[in-house]
Amino acid sequence: MSGTLLLTEDLIARASVTPDDQHCQALLTERLAAIGFDCETIESSGVTNLWAVKRGIDGTKGKLLAFAGHTDVVPTGPLEQWTSPPFTPTHRDGKLFGRGAADMKTSIAAFVVSSEEFVKAHPEHRGSLAFLITSDEEGPATDGTVKVVEALKARGERIDYCIVGEPTSSATLGDMVKNGRRGSMSGKLVVKGVQGHIAYPHLAKNPIHLLAPALAELVAEHWDEGNEYFPPTTWQVSNLTSGTGATNVIPGHADLMFNFRFSTASTVEGLQSRVHAILDKHELDYDLAWTVSGLPFLTPRGSLSNALEKAIHDETGVRTELSTTGGTSDGRFIARICDQVVEFGPPNGSIHKIDEHIEVKFIEPLKNVYRRVLEQLIA
Repeated sequence: MSGTLLLTEDLIARASVTPDDQHCQALLTERLAAIGFDCETIESSGVTNLWAVKRGIDGTKGKLLAFAGHTDVVPTGPLEQWTSPPFTPTHRDGKLFGRGAADMKTSIAAFVVSSEEFVKAHPEHRGSLAFLITSDEEGPATDGTVKVVEALKARGERIDYCIVGEPTSSATLGDMVKNGRRGSMSGKLVVKGVQGHIAYPHLAKNPIHLLAPALAELVAEHWDEGNEYFPPTTWQVSNLTSGTGATNVIPGHADLMFNFRFSTASTVEGLQSRVHAILDKHELDYDLAWTVSGLPFLTPRGSLSNALEKAIHDETGVRTELSTTGGTSDGRFIARICDQVVEFGPPNGSIHKIDEHIEVKFIEPLKNVYRRVLEQLIA
């Protein structure tokens, strides 16, 4: 068994359901300290974060490449539906099963072993190497990577390159790399009416009826065209509730929850302004609370994406595709102190599912891709 596989299994065996790290980062710290990393634990509200750095011979003047990821995993769901226990690493049909196998304990193991191999082969590497690991990526993401980024920013520390180990591949290892992500912005809209007896509608104001024309317009609105890297911005309703549960009562309010997934072709302020304009046009009496959970970020083609594309092709023969599809990631925080942030990891078909798994044949090549990037950029 390879060292990467063994470490992956060790990490899977730790039931680190967000935000409980279950000493995963202590294990990483032990491995990294042994090869010369200075390791710092940053705790915040029950969340464990690791910032570890190994400086190259160029010191602070050299390029700094960071591996970023998370040790926390999502809850297992019904245990009886798992073919094997989710925190018992299990092999079947050439696959390794366990919660976190794909998202993203294999990537973290590959980070560590690739770094060990790189340091051994290049003891006097010129650039620097870092790890930014959190136990709060699958949760609210309020005390994890964002806290480390704030601390680094306060110190004046910047990162030149960052690889986030999210499971980005689709059909096979290396077929997709994320070079950006859309922003996410949610709204909670309360449209006010007047409650009354349904037989006397002239004495009430039905908020559902009042909302309907504005809702139709919001659904039909074309928000932007997207751009070279991003698809057009989307607006989707996630919840619509109203009423008392009785069939003879006109409700007093209607509550609508919605979400934008938006590109760099739009701004938070611009989208909010357009929503308010539509609601005001229909003369609604409403309250609207906004939550921005992530801004879009984009890394245009450059030295990091080129190095990763070359490493993937040299290791696997696969020609990768740069993409910004999918949900948000902690890359949105890291982009505040790093101009080149990309995400690359194993296939994502089983993430967050019952019987999450990774094909064992992808584990060593994943580690080798990471090592090849290190050799190109900081050796």
